[in-house]
Amino acid sequence: MNFLNNIAVKLGITRAEITAVTLLTFFLLLGGALKYSGSVQNTDKAIKKAETARYSEAEVDSLLSLAMKPGDTVAAETSGVVAENAEQEETAPKSSARRTSKKQFSGTIVFRTASASQLQMIPGVGPMMAKRLIEFRKQNGGKVEHFNDFLKVKGIGKKKLELLQKHLTLN
Repeated sequence: MNFLNNIAVKLGITRAEITAVTLLTFFLLLGGALKYSGSVQNTDKAIKKAETARYSEAEVDSLLSLAMKPGDTVAAETSGVVAENAEQEETAPKSSARRTSKKQFSGTIVFRTASASQLQMIPGVGPMMAKRLIEFRKQNGGKVEHFNDFLKVKGIGKKKLELLQKHLTLN
């Protein structure tokens, strides 16, 4: 304590003022340390986000199709689907519904009530695109007025929009 008294006398300030300056300096250093640790955490989050976005949807879909064995099947829900070849789909056994049969889908799906697995039946729509379409539908309150609105969804261009127009109804 003698040290603080000597500093107080040399600087011409009171002991209380020295204590206040010391506390303010301490809190300034503490705030800087916390700010730095927060920026480190933000950097870690940005790195993790970049790692998860490393592969595009098309690359993931192609990797999944390469990983599937010829005997693998993908289950699909059919409620809400109005298929042109409904009789053929009913007579076909469910175990033969392979991922390649998804490309042969020729019916229409009501977008307002479609599930992710129903959307995946459309050629060119994988799990990620189906998820994005459902999120888009939720953002718009379940209503989409025009097919051109789908261009706002990441991964949908003119070609994919044409496919969606063939297989989706907006009613």
